[in-house]
Amino acid sequence: MDRQFSFLVVDDDESFRELCTRFLTSLGHKTATSCDGQEALSKLRREWYDVALVDLRLPKLDGLQLVKIIKAEKPSPEVVILTGYGSISSAVEAMKLGAYDYVTKPFQLHEMELVISRLLRTKRLESENRMLKKRLDEVYRVEQFGSIIGTPEHVRGCIVGTTPKMQEIFNIVAAVSRNKSTVFIQGESGTGKELVAKAIHYQGPNADKPFIAVNCSSMSKTLLESQLFGHVKGAFTGATMSTPGFFRAASGGTLFLDEICEIDADLQAKLLRALQEREITPLGSAQAVEVDTRVVAATNRNVEEALREGKLREDLYYRLNVVSIEVPPLRERTDDIPHLVRHFIQKYAREYDVAAREVSPETMEMLMGHHWPGNVRELENAIERAFALGESDTITVDDLPNSVRGKTVVQWKVADRTVPSLEEAERSLIELALEVAKGKKAVAARYLKIDRQRLYRKIKKYNLDPNLGKS
Repeated sequence: MDRQFSFLVVDDDESFRELCTRFLTSLGHKTATSCDGQEALSKLRREWYDVALVDLRLPKLDGLQLVKIIKAEKPSPEVVILTGYGSISSAVEAMKLGAYDYVTKPFQLHEMELVISRLLRTKRLESENRMLKKRLDEVYRVEQFGSIIGTPEHVRGCIVGTTPKMQEIFNIVAAVSRNKSTVFIQGESGTGKELVAKAIHYQGPNADKPFIAVNCSSMSKTLLESQLFGHVKGAFTGATMSTPGFFRAASGGTLFLDEICEIDADLQAKLLRALQEREITPLGSAQAVEVDTRVVAATNRNVEEALREGKLREDLYYRLNVVSIEVPPLRERTDDIPHLVRHFIQKYAREYDVAAREVSPETMEMLMGHHWPGNVRELENAIERAFALGESDTITVDDLPNSVRGKTVVQWKVADRTVPSLEEAERSLIELALEVAKGKKAVAARYLKIDRQRLYRKIKKYNLDPNLGKS
C-alpha cells in the first residue's frame, strides 16, 4: 500500500461499525466511527477523512442530508453510501449529490473491498495528476527551446514545434485550456494528438482533476459502454457490483476519447446525448446522473470519408467539433525535426542516465529527408533505439533503424539477379509496418491498406511475434 487512508464509518448499528473497523484496519487503514449524522458532521469538520462510509438511515441527521452538506464544503471526502435494497433510489440521489458509489446491505466483505480499492485507485490517480502538474515545468516543456522556437511563454505542455501551423496549435491550446469547450483533434497516428489533449488539460484551471484517456478501438461495444457510462450491480452477467464509469471518474477533469470513429453507431448516439444533456445513464439503471467532464475526442481517419462511410455520425461530429485542431504529419513540418531530435536526446539521456549525445551531420540529413510514416512516434523510437544500442557519444547513420536508412528488410541479390519470393517480401513488409506502428495492429493494417483481421491472419501465417514493435 502506497499510503494509509483515513475512513469514517457512519452507521447506527454498533456491531456493523465494529465489523467495518476490523475490516478496514486489516487493510492497513485508519478508521473512526460515528453513530449518527450530527456526530459525523462534527467529526468531518474537525478532522480530515479521505473516505466516509455513510448509512442512509441515521438518527438526528439522515445520510442524504449529511452527503448534501459535506459535498457542499470544499475540500470534501469521498462518500460511499450503505443502503438496503429498498433504498436504492435514495442511494442514486446521493450519487447525484456527489457520492462516489453505493453498496447494498447485506454485502460480502470482498464486495466492499472492490469498491474501496477502485475508489482509492481513483484518489491515487488524482494525486499523481497533481504531482504531474507540478512537474510539467521541469519535464515536457515547450519553451525549453524557447530561444530557438519562440513559443509563447505561457503555453506549456509536451509539444515541440516551430512552424506556423504548430504555433497556431499552441495558441489554440492556450485559449481553449481556459474553458471547458469540447475539442476535436485530427491527425495521423503518431502525430501527438494525446499530447495536445494533455496540454489542454494540464494548462487549465482543472489540472489537478483527472485526465483519463480511452482507446475506443480496443474494446467491444458492450465493454466500452460499461467503461464509459458505468453500470449497476446485476446489469449483466458478471456485474457483481456497481461501477461509476470513465465519465464520472473524470469528473471535473478531461475524458480523452481516442479513435472516436471506431465506436459503434448506437453507442455514438448515447455519447451524443451525454454531451448534449451533460448526464449519463449507467447500464442497468433508469436513473440519469449529471456529469461535469470535458470531452476531447480524436481520430486518425479522414473525417470526410468517415462521415460519408457512416463511421462517424454527422450530429456527433458537429457536437464534438466545437474547437477543431489539426495536428500536421511530421513530413509537413520537417523544420521541427532538429528540435524534436534534441528534445528526445535530452529525454533519453535522463532515462538512460547517460550524457546527451551529438548527432552527426549525415545522420541529421538522413532524419530530415525521411518520409516518417509513423510521424513523431517513429522519430522518437529511432532516437531511443540509438540510446539503447549505440555506444558512441555521437549518433551516426548506423545507429538508425533500417526503415529510416532506406534499407528494407528484404535483401535483393543483384549479383545472381535473384529476388525474394512474394511470401518473403510480404513477411518483411508486415514486420516493417508493425515496427513503425509500434506494435499497434490497427495502425499497421492501415499502413498496409488491409483490414485488421487479415493482418492477424498474416501474422499467424508467418508465425510472427504478436508483440513485434511494442516497446
